[in-house]
Amino acid sequence: MQQETDLFNNTGRANAPLAATMRPNDLSGFVGQEHILGPDRPLRRALDSGQLHSFILWGPPGVGKTTLAQISARASSAQFLQLSAVLAGVKDIREAVQQAHTAASQGQQTVLFVDEVHRFNKSQQDAFLPHVEEGTFIFIGATTENPSFELNSALLSRARVYKLRALDQGQLCTLMQRALSSAFPDVVIDDELLIQLAISADGDGRRALAQLDLAVDLAQLNSGGQRRIDEAVLSEISQASLRRFDKGGDQFYDQISALHKSVRGSDPNASLYWYARLLDGGCDPLYIARRVVRIASEDVGNADPRALELALNAWQVHERLGSPEGELALAQAIVYLSCAAKSNAVYKAYSAARHSVEQQGSLDVPNHLRNAPTPLMLEQGNSDGYRYAHDEPEGYAAGEDYWPDGMPAESFYQPVDRGLEIRIGQKLAQLKALDDEAEENKKRATT
Repeated sequence: MQQETDLFNNTGRANAPLAATMRPNDLSGFVGQEHILGPDRPLRRALDSGQLHSFILWGPPGVGKTTLAQISARASSAQFLQLSAVLAGVKDIREAVQQAHTAASQGQQTVLFVDEVHRFNKSQQDAFLPHVEEGTFIFIGATTENPSFELNSALLSRARVYKLRALDQGQLCTLMQRALSSAFPDVVIDDELLIQLAISADGDGRRALAQLDLAVDLAQLNSGGQRRIDEAVLSEISQASLRRFDKGGDQFYDQISALHKSVRGSDPNASLYWYARLLDGGCDPLYIARRVVRIASEDVGNADPRALELALNAWQVHERLGSPEGELALAQAIVYLSCAAKSNAVYKAYSAARHSVEQQGSLDVPNHLRNAPTPLMLEQGNSDGYRYAHDEPEGYAAGEDYWPDGMPAESFYQPVDRGLEIRIGQKLAQLKALDDEAEENKKRATT
């Protein structure tokens, strides 16, 4: 467990990471998160007044969660205790509680900061509840995962959740410019190259400062006695993929959602962008292939049945040939689906049919629709009165009832006026006219 004096003396350590040495002591030096720290925002008011409440900081790496927790403790003159859920256990929690009780007996408030709080299991999270409830300490948790899924509802009900955002390029450049002015006044870098570093940091302030630190080490002295970070230096420290991506986490599902919605929205260019982002982040192409097949059925459907065939073919190409041929085939399918006529009529019809089944229960199959493979089943009336459609005029048994006895017919499938479903709708309208005619004939026959 680290206490406040340990956490705020990093500047004097020769081997401390640059991100630690540049950690601000108050909000005047904090970069980003204006949506929660701007004037008159709830968290800003709490910090300015020194009246803290328990809260969860949720956001990607390197956006200032730990720094904000430390600033919060300083703003309220509280003792700062830190636990890492990766390493700590119930024993460490008990020790922190004891330290908080000791501080309280001396009239001092305690802030307990738990980094990676989602790593604690449910019972470990429960251990905080009575102490948060009693006010033994102010609880601040930090997590990169969605608290709705990873934290106990009881803990969430006792702490506000503040979502932090990735830093933009301007904010990352500000961080690096401060570091250059403070720690490396003899280092020179052109604005264009600083922006390149910001882009490669991908919203992560810690990564930006770490890359800058490495670039400074590699910088060469020029004739003026200065060290210059040039293109060669940036090329040396660049890595193949630095984009934020978490397989199975919110970023993963958000990007998959963006791909799906771009295809549904008939934007092939945005669809290709999100497809490339997913591949760049390390997503399994076969997962994307499965989603593309889903899109073909859900959002294109019978407006263009070729879409499903093309999606399945692209999946098969990737299974047989791998990368890069398979990735190109998937791109072809994605573009085709984006440009195809759209219909969710089958998707809606299937959902409505499932709902009907849930509501109606297990209704019996009418006798005329039952199978009759044995003489006994024939004696019981199975298949009695069934009309074989192929033997009927136009291959259609007009007026036949295919629903359970007593259940009225429902119209789940409503073709849209786009693509092939225009013709499907016309065909169904023609068949309905035949059914209506058969019903009229039946009424006249009975009267």
